[in-house]
Amino acid sequence: MRSEPGGEVIVVGGGVVGLTTAVVLAEGGRPVRVWARETGGRTTSAVAGALWWPYRIEPEALVGEWALTSLVVYAELAARPEETGVRLVEGVHDGLRLDGLGAWAAEVPGLAETAEGLTARLPLIDMPVHLAWLRARLERAGGTVEERVVAALDEVPAPVVVNCTGLGARSLVPDPAVRPVRGQLVVVENPGIATWYTSDEVAGGASAYFFPQPGGLLLGGTAEEDAWSQEPDPEVAAGILARCAAVRPEIAGARVLAHRVGLRPYRPAVRLERELRPDGRVLVHNYGHGGAGVTVAWGCAREAAGLADAGPAA
Repeated sequence: MRSEPGGEVIVVGGGVVGLTTAVVLAEGGRPVRVWARETGGRTTSAVAGALWWPYRIEPEALVGEWALTSLVVYAELAARPEETGVRLVEGVHDGLRLDGLGAWAAEVPGLAETAEGLTARLPLIDMPVHLAWLRARLERAGGTVEERVVAALDEVPAPVVVNCTGLGARSLVPDPAVRPVRGQLVVVENPGIATWYTSDEVAGGASAYFFPQPGGLLLGGTAEEDAWSQEPDPEVAAGILARCAAVRPEIAGARVLAHRVGLRPYRPAVRLERELRPDGRVLVHNYGHGGAGVTVAWGCAREAAGLADAGPAA
């Protein structure tokens, strides 16, 4: 099954990277199906705190461009927050300085250095709403989403396959360079906090952050490398609450609504490249986005779509 211009594309993976890539392809005129083991609220993307910011993702030179492309899109989507799940919210990155960031930082509107850290008005995304909106946008463009378990990429019956499987790529490709970085969140009733906050990580990947979302205040965070457990740890949760309450004491008395765990698909460098298979089919890889899948989704999707649209000899 050789790749033909305009032929069908199957995107494997139904998280934010997979759905966004599928949207770009479908709106570009390609017949698109998404095959996903899990969809909607069961994806890793649904657990994300989802503040736009390049976090635990490499390489920096490429990430900056992808992130800025996505920032422009999210700024537009923020005009319809109830529909898209995207809002522009003020906040502070405690302890960060501009000279510690890449060249991309100079292109972020309103990013300023203060005595406390870096302040900015950035996209904060309600992921369950945003994922549902992406799926609806894909379907309006003629694409479909199917719950399918893929055992091998070579078995996917399409001339072009886009691999957006995140952590699943570790076994599916296989690619042992993809590793989990475990993040645990605590969701509490919001005691009236309207701004986001993050602090630098300390030993063991622990930090404090809180993001005001419509469903509650999301508290974090952790970054445990090579940790696979998706069960919330009560001791970790207690530490998250204590660190966040040290910043905003009113958090200490907030009622806990939920505990969440997500495994970030970290890789030493994002794999975004085109592979021509022996049978003439095209395989485009788009995975390994670490803690910044939301941040780079649109930039990576446009590049992946370009690779998918290229001819067999590209």
